Amino acid sequence: MRSRLPVAATLFAGLLLLSYWMARAAVDVEALPADDLVGPTADGGWIMPTGHKVRSAGQTLAFPGRPVGVVLSKDGTVLYVKDNRGLWVIDTGTFTIRQRLTFPKKDGASMHGLALSHDGKRLYATTAQRHLHEAEVDGKGALTWRRAIELPGPKGKDASHALGLALTRDGKKALVCLSRNNTLGVVDLDAGKLVKQIVTGVASYDVVLSPDEKFAYVSNWGGRRPRAGDRTAPSSGTPTVIDERGVAASGTVMKIDLARGAVTRETPVGLHPADIELSADGKTLFVANANSDTVSILKTDTLDVTDTVLVRPDPALPFGSATNALALSGDGKTLYACNGGNNAVAVIGLEGKAAVRGYVPTGWYPGAVVSDGKHLYVANVKGEGSRNKDPKRAGWNSHQHRGSVSKIALPDAAKLKEYTAQVRADSRVPQILAALEKKRPGVKAVPVPARSGEPSVFEHVVYVIKENRTYDQVFGDIKSANGDPKLCIYPEEVTPNLHALARDFVLLDNFYCNGVLSADGHSWATEGNATDHLERQFGGFTRSYPFGDDPLAYSSTGFLWDRVLLRGLSFRNYGEYNDTKIEPEKATFKEIYDDHKNGTKKIKYVDSVGIEALRRYTAPACPGWNMKVPDQVRIDYFLKEFRAAEKKGEWQNLVLLHLPQDHTSGTAPDMPTPRAHVADNDLAVGRLVEAISRSRFWPRTCIFIIEDDPQDGWDHVDGHRSTCLVLSPYTKRGKVVSRFYNQTSVLHTMERMLGVAPMTQLDALAPVMTACFTDRADLTPYRARPARVQLDELNPKAGKLKGQARFWAEKSLALNFTRPDAADEDTLNRILWFAAKGAVEYPAAYAGAHGRGLRALRLRLAAK
Repeated sequence: MRSRLPVAATLFAGLLLLSYWMARAAVDVEALPADDLVGPTADGGWIMPTGHKVRSAGQTLAFPGRPVGVVLSKDGTVLYVKDNRGLWVIDTGTFTIRQRLTFPKKDGASMHGLALSHDGKRLYATTAQRHLHEAEVDGKGALTWRRAIELPGPKGKDASHALGLALTRDGKKALVCLSRNNTLGVVDLDAGKLVKQIVTGVASYDVVLSPDEKFAYVSNWGGRRPRAGDRTAPSSGTPTVIDERGVAASGTVMKIDLARGAVTRETPVGLHPADIELSADGKTLFVANANSDTVSILKTDTLDVTDTVLVRPDPALPFGSATNALALSGDGKTLYACNGGNNAVAVIGLEGKAAVRGYVPTGWYPGAVVSDGKHLYVANVKGEGSRNKDPKRAGWNSHQHRGSVSKIALPDAAKLKEYTAQVRADSRVPQILAALEKKRPGVKAVPVPARSGEPSVFEHVVYVIKENRTYDQVFGDIKSANGDPKLCIYPEEVTPNLHALARDFVLLDNFYCNGVLSADGHSWATEGNATDHLERQFGGFTRSYPFGDDPLAYSSTGFLWDRVLLRGLSFRNYGEYNDTKIEPEKATFKEIYDDHKNGTKKIKYVDSVGIEALRRYTAPACPGWNMKVPDQVRIDYFLKEFRAAEKKGEWQNLVLLHLPQDHTSGTAPDMPTPRAHVADNDLAVGRLVEAISRSRFWPRTCIFIIEDDPQDGWDHVDGHRSTCLVLSPYTKRGKVVSRFYNQTSVLHTMERMLGVAPMTQLDALAPVMTACFTDRADLTPYRARPARVQLDELNPKAGKLKGQARFWAEKSLALNFTRPDAADEDTLNRILWFAAKGAVEYPAAYAGAHGRGLRALRLRLAAK
């Protein structure tokens, strides 16, 4: 039976566009620029929360999930796609979905690894857990799960997070990269078992076989094994070579003699060497270096690098193209490279000296590509963003992944030129290059300088990162802006300071988080990027769920504080990337709260900052992530040092503060109620702003307050929409700002203020937040509003509850709040809804959410 999903997707997009045009017709005023509206555009594209415009060439087939791998059937009539939860079977002729299979054993996909047997009768896929799944292919290309082969992790335990695989022609063996084992596994397919492991470098990623099947070539995502004297940090339990900033600093390719089970040669290439391709004659190897934006070309006999191709749309661009997947044309004359950061496939000519001929536009974050000689088939990991509508949820949520596959006819030279111009425009190449222009002499100091290095009125920037709220959850009750009060669960009664600050300064109702959860959210917030490690791991974060503790998760360009320190400015960190432990370990929230309130100091806070370069600038014993620690503890620690700085007259240029308590602990017994958690966070924000605005530093200080991600909530405009406060003497007063901004806008704006260049293409393309500022200072200080909720209001024990209250309390007890995002977000969202709304039914039908969001925004603009 033919899937109806493409028809539904088409109707869905059509309804959104109809709403868009009806809204425009209803409002006879100058609307926001089209690029300021996240979602579908009139020309068939999409504006993404990153600020990119995505307009894939050819046909697009969207579906729920995050696809990371593709392979064609032998006759080219069927495309098999591996996404984060299983497999899709697509008819290439009609470009419709034939079949959907989820992985058995509740597995999720690993970041890479999908292969079809040489006879076309078996399909193999690796998972993020510990299995190689085998599916039988019938005469029509349909799949049936046949068996799961165990691939145990290190020391035979846990997950191996198997990645790339290669199959022998006789169908008797599979070679599998066991990334957490740092080995190449040899699987006997007749016996259905792992029979051998060959030691590789760190985090083996992909493997290809030589034509005679005597040698295997393996990419080591984490590079070579450390040597004496190397600086290292652990990645998924393995010491990994790093640089002085804490970023993984090695990437290698190995040649392995399979008869001997030994490595014959290891060669350094770029960072995060991921997908590899071998020429048909076996003489040339191609490697995609995802954290270097390059493709390495090697001779297989010596494994020497003969060429390195920079794959950015313009050589003057900074890092950010994220070249992560490859495919060779049938004649071997062209290499296709997926640029995840540019939403494009680079077309690289291989005749003579390898060179990029142009770019083909795709969906959001292309992560796999294959060609049948007439078309490219591209798996777009993020596709259309968080757009998979769940009828059981009100509005949108960032976990509603909607990936896609693009079918694109191979372009001729004229068409490729046209496509290339589109990619440059939609990737904002001119905008990025403009952001890199040199400073001009004699320029007057302004709040946000026009160019990096030009003077700003600000000397101090305070950057506050909170946890997991959407716009509507907090500001949905503010009538002057584009909110939905039905979705607001933390109104002014719970968050009096956030509301007062939004009204007193600027309320941003078109602000977005770039990412979807804490792992990528903190990376976007501090690095201006999320690496391939983060974008591809949604089938299971079994390698790591990074919170400043995995060097393979970081961008090659490092962190904001690295740029600031390199410029000779000062920096202090209060809690960011600090997974704090408590002594005594079993201390309850109430005991910790009372200890702090009474000043008895019996509770000790033990730091755990994984990035050594950050640890040196981190306030010792200032708590970071830990839901048992009130934000009042964190803000008091900050205020103690701040008052000392004021007496001295010296204060850091960049201050980073993590205030995570708005994450909540659900209705877990003996923990604060959700509203108490959020009220605690709100009061900490109010006290922070009051202290700074009444200090000697206020005339030269700007404060930015954001959420790391919006996942524990819902929003009627977009699942990525969130809150942001911009507070300074030069911030406009009492204004609603509806221009598009996002987390990388915050970074780009802070970089301008601090005189440092953008770190990546992604923060360079983000619009700086000039609409929030004025040239005239208003030094009026802020007075913190007292909490209207008792901060130690605790959830009752489950045994004292009945009905739904008991049900959700027990669900909360089953959730893990000891690490960021360890709790299932869907369950937590429903718990938070019940805690705020009680018997009010969780909204099951909320028609036209996105369209109504656009309409409301334009109607409000018209009212002005």
